[in-house]
Parts: sequence; structure tokens; C-alpha cells
Amino acid sequence: MVQSVKVSELVTRANLEVYAGAEYLKQRQITVSDISRPGLELTGYFNYYPHDRIQLFGRTEISFAKKMMPEERLMIFRKMCGEDTPAFIVSRSLPVPPEMLQAAKEANIPILGSKLATTRLSSLLTDYLEGRLAERRSLHGVLVDIYGIGVLITGDSGVGKSETALELVKRGHRLIADDRVEVYEQDEQTLIGEAPAILRHLLEIRGIGIIDVMNLFGAGAVRSDTPIQVVMHLETWTADKNFDRLGNGEETMQIFDVNLPKITIPVKIGRNLAIIIEVAAMNYRAKTMGYDATKTFESNLNQLIQQNTLEDEAAEADQANDSQSNSATETGPDKDGGQA
Repeated sequence: MVQSVKVSELVTRANLEVYAGAEYLKQRQITVSDISRPGLELTGYFNYYPHDRIQLFGRTEISFAKKMMPEERLMIFRKMCGEDTPAFIVSRSLPVPPEMLQAAKEANIPILGSKLATTRLSSLLTDYLEGRLAERRSLHGVLVDIYGIGVLITGDSGVGKSETALELVKRGHRLIADDRVEVYEQDEQTLIGEAPAILRHLLEIRGIGIIDVMNLFGAGAVRSDTPIQVVMHLETWTADKNFDRLGNGEETMQIFDVNLPKITIPVKIGRNLAIIIEVAAMNYRAKTMGYDATKTFESNLNQLIQQNTLEDEAAEADQANDSQSNSATETGPDKDGGQA
């Protein structure tokens, strides 16, 4: 888990302009992802001032500050300059009050700017910081983007995860991470997976060693991160284990508080795992779009059973009618007019 983000990294990521304090960009650290818009603080209310957050000034805050007396503005901005305040950011390329420049210079706090609207800028900063500062878990597996679906391939060591990923890359899909996958929770329903920096774009193939996928297959064969949507677990086939044959099992894997659908694929000599996983990903996407082949099969099976039942009932009815006709013939009058 990343404990902090340097302000200099935020400047690069959000394409921010540096109005003042460029020499402090690498010194100032951001430790929380929340952004503060100091509206109440401009009125002098500092009881719950979040001094450890980025202070974002939009049109409302700058317009309000203009109506204040210079001495009052300087006093307020000085109170906003906490020891752990990362930076002041002004949106919409609005002019920076000179009192803000003075107070920030005294406290060694950088002042940044952006052309973006305040709400959009706040969303951009929050998303980036949440991703960088979120709790992370390291999982053993391979993460591949297959037709836009993030597939986490798991299984015991040596089962063939990396070799399968290599075949998928050759088939035009993209590698995110091999061996170790760093996972963090973007929101209550979304998990993001990425590779550790030391393993980025690298793939280990037993007998060959480490290969650089980006160097061998091009930039289109890799991706930095992707949402994880389904888990495909490779398990060695054994005769005593029952594997799902119809696809109506609903197995899941929980990571953080998110339950991901899990598909167990038996590994056996002669099976092309890359094609099987590719088709499984396509079938999963079809299910999310409302088409389920298993339900179609079950519907066809029920119709067949119903049809066979009707045919059996009709045959039994015909047989009963034939029996009644034969009984009537046997008990009818003989040719001499007497009873048989």
C-alpha cells in the first residue's frame, strides 16, 4: 500500500501548472485522497478544517475572497497553511490572490493551477489519489485483458498459467501482470489489477526464462491495469473430481468486499487452455449481455421432455382405445345371431 504521493507526481498526472513553490513539489506529501474546498474556512470557521488535504479553490471561493479586506485575506490564508497541507490548487485558470501567494510562500506550500472546471478537476484528482493510496493486496496469478474483459487466471504453481497467457498474447490479447497481481478496490463493485513495477510487461516461461512482452510483441500486447471481472482457476484434472459440465454452477471468489464469478477449468494433456479461456471470456460477456447458453439448453430440454410426455400420453390413450375396441369385438353377437 502506498502511504503517500508526492505533489510533483500529481502535477504530472493532472497536467497542473505551477504558479509558485516549485522547489517544494517533491517535499510535500499527499496522504489522503479527499479534496477540500475551503468555503467555511474563508468565513473564519476552522473548527473542522481538514488541513492535511489538498485545498481546491474554484470560482466560488476566489469570488468570495475578493470581497474580503486584504488584511483579513492574509490572516485566513495563513491559517489555512498547515504543516501537512500538501498544496493549494486554483481551477479555471483564475487569478491567484496575492495574499495566498504570500501565505503559501511563508509556509513553503506550492500553489498549482488548472484550466479545468472545479468539479471536473476535483473528480480527476480524487480518482487518481484513490487509486494510488488505496489498500492493495498481492495475489498469485496472471491477469489478461481478453476482448476488454479482465480475466484473472489462478492455479497452483506449474499448472500452466504463464504459458496460457503467452498463447493468449499471441492470439491478440493483452497482458497486464504475470505471477503477482496487485489488486485494489476502486469502489464497492470494482477491483483494479495491475503489475508490480518490477514485473511490468514481463512474463516468465519455464525453460526460456524472462521475456519482455512489450519488446517482443509491441505496445498493443500490454496494458498497465484493468478492472478484474472474472476469475478462471486452472485445476489439474482427476477422475475422482466432478467438474461443472453445463455451466450452471455459481462459484465465486471474494477479494476485499467484492465477489467475482469464478470458473474452474480442468487441466489435462491435449486441452488448449488458451482457446478454452478465450471462449469462456466470450461466454461470460454473452451472459452479462443477457444471453445464457445454459438456460437455452435447459429450455430446450424442458420442451423435449414436455413433448415426449405428450407423445407418451397420446400413445397410452391410443393403446387404451385399441383395447376397448378389441373387447367390444370379442363380446359382440356371433354370425348365427347368438351370443358368443
